[in-house]
Amino acid sequence: MKNAATTMTADASKVAEGGASPAQLIDARIEQLGDWRGKTLARVRTLIKQADPEMVEEVKWRKPSNLLGVPVWEHDGIVCTGETYKDKVKLTFAHGAALDDPAGLFNSSLEGNTRRAIDLHDGESINEEAFKALVRAAVALNSSRSGKKPKSG
Repeated sequence: MKNAATTMTADASKVAEGGASPAQLIDARIEQLGDWRGKTLARVRTLIKQADPEMVEEVKWRKPSNLLGVPVWEHDGIVCTGETYKDKVKLTFAHGAALDDPAGLFNSSLEGNTRRAIDLHDGESINEEAFKALVRAAVALNSSRSGKKPKSG
């Protein structure tokens, strides 16, 4: 089996090696996936930006086996990460255990005291309004911890 670094498109490889912005790296990651995982990651990225237009995109944990790194969305701290695996897209909320989840979106990493995750598999959809509410709640939590008041919107 080839790893992600060897199956990367030429365009994605150029982005990964150059001084690309986080947004460009995430675009390249979505392109590199080229399947349902890329479409899912692109959709949740759009929902995150809709939920909080001031969200900052970052890419962390870049290494030789994952040149494009892991997409991270931040607002006064990490809100969530978007990891991709062969069988799922995992959205991990940094402080998910402290968030109300009335729609029951969290379905992974439920045993920990801090993080919670949403695993999305091929063919699954997400309750978009509940997801955006969860993102806004995570931003509000981060802002309350940083002493900043989030803008309403």
